[in-house]
Amino acid sequence: MASESPGLEAEVAESSTTKSRPPPSQGTPAKRDAFAELLAPKPKHPKQDRDGPSSLDSSTAKGKKRAVLGPRDGLGAYIARPDAYPANVVIYHNDDFVAVQDAFPKSTLHLLLLPRDATKTHLHPFDALADPAFLAKVKAETFKLRTLAAAELRRKYGRFSAQDKARQDALSADPPPDTLPPGRNWEREIMCGVHACPSMNHLHIHVMSVDRYSERLKHRKHYNSFSTPFFVDIEDFPLADDDVRRHPGREGYLKWDYVCWRCGRNFGNRFAALKTHLEEEFDEWKRL
Repeated sequence: MASESPGLEAEVAESSTTKSRPPPSQGTPAKRDAFAELLAPKPKHPKQDRDGPSSLDSSTAKGKKRAVLGPRDGLGAYIARPDAYPANVVIYHNDDFVAVQDAFPKSTLHLLLLPRDATKTHLHPFDALADPAFLAKVKAETFKLRTLAAAELRRKYGRFSAQDKARQDALSADPPPDTLPPGRNWEREIMCGVHACPSMNHLHIHVMSVDRYSERLKHRKHYNSFSTPFFVDIEDFPLADDDVRRHPGREGYLKWDYVCWRCGRNFGNRFAALKTHLEEEFDEWKRL
């Protein structure tokens, strides 16, 4: 589970078991550009769907019986032995969580947060996140990772952004000012949540940029899984018992028309047209 992904702007409180990588200071990118390494293509892992067979990246698993430790169990290795992976795969880890890059990124920045609690990691997210104490812990760690992701978006796209111009100019000044302009709020450009039918067996929370611009986004299920109520924001938990998102198959979210996440334009079932449009939207979005 990993692929292109992010950078850092706020310190991450890592335990003594955490990989020895110095956290960035507040308001500045990390000295070691770990997220530049994270942008290299990584190995692929198929995915699953709670409503039935794998729904997102399962082409290699079709027609085969699920192995005891099959492709959908691929996240387990990162949870069990995060220290066995380089920094361009496992971003950080501590006693409770592992943060990795998604192997099939559906946006220009796509991370996964993996809880390590053995009593929760094999539960469906709707069940695991019904525990108030566990939910509070997951939300706190998700927001830490979101801050890192936002810093990476600024590193990647700040020089293009009109809202970030004053900040970029200040950073280039000699000497730079004591206080930097706040610039664009990149945290608003990060979405954090889970799928109503997770594509891997281990509990994971997606932390990703909103752009949905990636060569890995290849068909309707890929796009709609992140652009309809099939994607449940972490802030919406705990879910009410009668929340319709508990029944994604009945609601048919993955079969909805393609609707642009940014402008709302409906492309029906024209995926090629949507992809062209997403590229245009991405270029405009990063320049805001």
